[in-house]
Amino acid sequence: MNIELTDLLEAGVHFGHQVKRWNPKSKSFVFDHRQGISIIDLSKSYDGLKKAYDFLEEAVAKGGEVLLVGTKRQAQEVIREAAADCGMPFCASRWLGGMLTNWQTISSSIAKYKRYQKMEADGSLAKLPKKEGSAIRREMERMNRNFEGIVKMDKPPAAMIVVDVKYEDIAVAEARRCGIPVAALVDTNSDPTVVDYPIPSNDDAVKSIRIVLEVLVEGIQAGLSQRQAKQEKSGVQTPAAAVAQEMVAEAPEGEVEAVNPAPDTAEAPEDEAPAPVPAPPAAQPEVVAEGEAESAAVEAEKKAEKPKPVKEEASEEAPEDSKEEDKKDS
Repeated sequence: MNIELTDLLEAGVHFGHQVKRWNPKSKSFVFDHRQGISIIDLSKSYDGLKKAYDFLEEAVAKGGEVLLVGTKRQAQEVIREAAADCGMPFCASRWLGGMLTNWQTISSSIAKYKRYQKMEADGSLAKLPKKEGSAIRREMERMNRNFEGIVKMDKPPAAMIVVDVKYEDIAVAEARRCGIPVAALVDTNSDPTVVDYPIPSNDDAVKSIRIVLEVLVEGIQAGLSQRQAKQEKSGVQTPAAAVAQEMVAEAPEGEVEAVNPAPDTAEAPEDEAPAPVPAPPAAQPEVVAEGEAESAAVEAEKKAEKPKPVKEEASEEAPEDSKEEDKKDS
């Protein structure tokens, strides 16, 4: 928590209300009464601020949301700025009765407002009859004032920050009924016992409200950082990253290599020697096909059989010669 007592003093956090408006239950943090004004003990303000800081940091680190409430004129813009800095929901226009105790009805009204916004975005609202379209637009203006900061809130908050407990008594009562812890700026005219983490401070000056909310927003941001660190440490992956990892694990080796193919035109480093030229293949013996081998065998057989008919003719002619010789002898 980056704040000192001198910072609180310069912001006027110590100025309370007039003594005639003093609440006796605020006696524990009233330092003195001077010139008809109650003076707040800044050491008690610092202690209350530190407790609220630690509580908000822990609540946000566990995944909870914090609703910032400040509908009085001095607090409206400061509440909007603080909510924008920490990305939390807020209520700066008017507290809707039953926002916490009747959340189901409020959430259905928010869904209706979102449906109207979608109709306006896609142009379907302009196609409606003029009377019906103007009625919806008037209702949207009213909804925008009421649901300005809680459109993205999908469930009741885990904690609340309230500016001026007495002014926001309905919001505090609903939070107590729902068991939601409240950290609030409590002035000398308010009862500090109705909230869990009272912060004694001037809740009417813009400068005082801003410096207190800046510290509380710092605690929320610290909790968000812890939440993000826990998610990274636990290895939580986005759906897209998980799907990509599964695809790589299930793909065959060839397909995985094909995802990042090596470039064909890659140049070899200068310090590497050029690849040796492959030697020409050695001469291989001529392979004779099966058909050629059979034809060669047939020709060889023919050559071997050729002299046989000559021998047979000679044997057949031999008896004729012998007959002629017999005739001569006779």
